[in-house]
Amino acid sequence: MIRTVETSAHVSAPVLAAYGYCETVTGQQARNFAYGIRLLPTPKRRAMSALYAFSRRVDDIGDGDLAADVKVARLEETRALLGRVQEGAVEEDDTDPVAVALAHAAKRFPIPLGGLDELIDGVQMDLRGETYETWDDLKVYCRCVAGAIGRLSLGVFGTEPGARGAERAPEYADTLGLALQLTNILRDVREDAEDGRTYLPADDLAKFGCSAGFGGPVPPPGSDFAGLVHYEVRRARALFAEGYRLLPLLDRRSGACVAAMAGIYRRLLDRIERDPEAVLRGRVSLPGREKAYVAVRGLSGLDTRHVARRAVRRRP
Repeated sequence: MIRTVETSAHVSAPVLAAYGYCETVTGQQARNFAYGIRLLPTPKRRAMSALYAFSRRVDDIGDGDLAADVKVARLEETRALLGRVQEGAVEEDDTDPVAVALAHAAKRFPIPLGGLDELIDGVQMDLRGETYETWDDLKVYCRCVAGAIGRLSLGVFGTEPGARGAERAPEYADTLGLALQLTNILRDVREDAEDGRTYLPADDLAKFGCSAGFGGPVPPPGSDFAGLVHYEVRRARALFAEGYRLLPLLDRRSGACVAAMAGIYRRLLDRIERDPEAVLRGRVSLPGREKAYVAVRGLSGLDTRHVARRAVRRRP
């Protein structure tokens, strides 16, 4: 069982300011994520914002316009900062608000901060321009940039006392991260192609005649682009089904947060499945009212109860 660490409810002014900065970053840069974590109690919401703000910094280095050697240096500086957080060497009056907030969160919750090292490893894979021959190869990358985030988040959420199967919670959190990342890859396939990146496995691209890539608003000539998308959608759905087994292991509000964030991505997946070529024409997204519905559904516990019933039916 994963428990949260209880500390004093008092939070100093410098730490509150640091959390405020992280929440602003989260609200401005990650609308889907922010939509989910608003369902959490304040300490958990703040901790999740600190995790996001640090992760965002890493991603921005990788996606920015700096020269490659400067990006490598910046990532190593960020890894060194993470090392200071892990060592408890960041004071409340440190000038870096993300470090202050993350350090405080790590004292309050058993967050496996090594997952942020994995995230940095994943961004370094992007800088090296790595491509992936098979799904097993791509999974390594997805675990670094998304599965690790699932495991980090679980450190904040914790599991319910006495929850059956709680020892598998990190595995489910990791798998749910893979489902979200594969959905992201499908949604961003053209945008990534324009940036010179290809994430979908080369084996899959060849199978459906899509090895030429996705540089325009229409599929490669003679390809079965819809077949490729539907193939990857089925893979993502299987990952969601496995990862959703995390929900009954969480308390109500943490489960609602996960259900809301995952539910938004599942609905994106539905849209992509209905109109595969939409991802070549622009970014597929959900309107605010649909996100609100997903949040209400998560808060009601409908998804959690559905997963729990399926688990009971599977038991011998």
